Amino acid sequence: MAHGQSSDASNSSSNAPNLPFCGDFDIRIASDGTWFHEGSPIGRKPLVKLFSSVLRREEDGEYWLVTPVERGRVIVDDAPFTAVEFSVSGVGKRQSLQFRTNLDAWVTLDAEHPLRVEIDSETNEPRPYVLVRDRLEALILRSVYYGLAELAVEEPAEGGTRFGLWSNGSFFPLDGSA
Repeated sequence: MAHGQSSDASNSSSNAPNLPFCGDFDIRIASDGTWFHEGSPIGRKPLVKLFSSVLRREEDGEYWLVTPVERGRVIVDDAPFTAVEFSVSGVGKRQSLQFRTNLDAWVTLDAEHPLRVEIDSETNEPRPYVLVRDRLEALILRSVYYGLAELAVEEPAEGGTRFGLWSNGSFFPLDGSA
């Protein structure tokens, strides 16, 4: 079963447990951030932004669209957003990094919006993510990640050093370690 799907139709979104369950919406968010409905890309960015504003992710990993009157599951291949650009202000431990998502939201990298890096077990390539809001992440595009790597520094760590980034007073490793 694909990530975000469940065979148990009685599951409910804890954000809206008393709303009517409308089943699995035929909406899928591809790993590149493209939203699909009934297999076709949703070409209207304002509509995608509207849908994204009611997107929720439960603790069990299920994704839901939750409106004031109904709720339904959606499939998310990887992360619901992509980080397509970043900006930096300041330097060193005082620098601040901001990411722009594919839906034009800006997210500041900080303790509440951390960076995490998974290492793909098949390719051994990094898969970096930034938390956008409420368990919803953006996959950081490879070109953006390479730009971040140019800003990375080595910091002392238990058993050696770690390679990573400072943003808003927090250090974020780029090597996939916690």
